[in-house]
Amino acid sequence: MRGPFARALTGALGLVTAVAGVVAGAAPAAADSVVVGGSPAAITEAPWVVALSSRDRFGGTRAGQFCGGVVVAPTKVLTAAHCLGREVLGGQPWQLRDFSVIAGRASLRGQGGQEVRIADTWVNPDYDPTTNSGDLAVLTLAESLPESFVIKVAARGDAAENPGTAAEVYGWGDTSGNGSYASSLRSAHVQVLPDAACERAYPDGFGGVSYRKETMLCAGDPRGGRDACQGDSGGPLVARGVLVGLVSWGSGCGQAENPGVYTRVSTVLPERL
Repeated sequence: MRGPFARALTGALGLVTAVAGVVAGAAPAAADSVVVGGSPAAITEAPWVVALSSRDRFGGTRAGQFCGGVVVAPTKVLTAAHCLGREVLGGQPWQLRDFSVIAGRASLRGQGGQEVRIADTWVNPDYDPTTNSGDLAVLTLAESLPESFVIKVAARGDAAENPGTAAEVYGWGDTSGNGSYASSLRSAHVQVLPDAACERAYPDGFGGVSYRKETMLCAGDPRGGRDACQGDSGGPLVARGVLVGLVSWGSGCGQAENPGVYTRVSTVLPERL
């Protein structure tokens, strides 16, 4: 079994092989075919999904995409804190001259949509790269996106977080767990799982990380085959029309015994952005 993976691309040629404090071999999470086990998704049905991009850092083949994000206000995008780490970016976010989000575009090599520069970044001060707890960052855009791109964030204790709730995870990441990356947006049907499922899969001491229900949410398919994967980090987990999680980490992709772990946005996101 592979060690815990933070689910983001790093460097121009490969995957993150270690997240600070996480065992070597850990890689960013990816969802089914977009996400593992997923299918093509129309951006018109999920306009709040964006791709984080830097062609200078990651090359132009995939328009510089390395993580996902989600629009929660016209100038605010949520993503995973580990997507902004030195291991991924090779430095500080402000050092990427072309750091931007690609919005309103399903195909990374397609036309349309907007590429909006990132003016500022905020990383959750409670983020712990050793445990992956609090894995959330906020990007402030230099220009506003349409209100129609915004998705509502689940409130603390929202029924959308209840185990058994149907959910969708979105991204442009590895579709197989073997490095087959999607060039167009994909989504996968999963469900919110009981905290106990991830507590069993990731007990204390598991490669230096463990599941913490206060700041994490467990989701996947009890039978396996559907999950987020490398390249999907920071992308949204949506249930009942609201944002409940951000792709954060996991072991492997689409394994029934190792569900995906998401940042529980309702408890980690500050009340005021």
